[in-house]
Amino acid sequence: MKATLATITVLVLALSWTSEAVRVEENGLSFSLEAVMRLQELTESSGAGQQSPRIKASTGSLCADPMLPQEFLPLCRLRGASASLSRLAMVPMDVCDICAFAACTGC
Repeated sequence: MKATLATITVLVLALSWTSEAVRVEENGLSFSLEAVMRLQELTESSGAGQQSPRIKASTGSLCADPMLPQEFLPLCRLRGASASLSRLAMVPMDVCDICAFAACTGC
């Protein structure tokens, strides 16, 4: 019984480590795949996903959103944050999951 519990614990930990392993790089900064997915959800829920890819929600509104993952705050302080957030919001997640996209690393 203890061996089974230990095995399950190790598997859960391994799964959590591998899900954090994929990183998306933008403007010299690195973000977790989960954070980028959350950013994409925020841009879609704000209606920006229905607009042209060049017309995204303003940086101020995205950076002020309390649901924005904390790891994006350093990016929000940089010049050109709007363009970086727009590029991150357009990263193809299905391709990134298998690391076939140049900005995704860590598979």
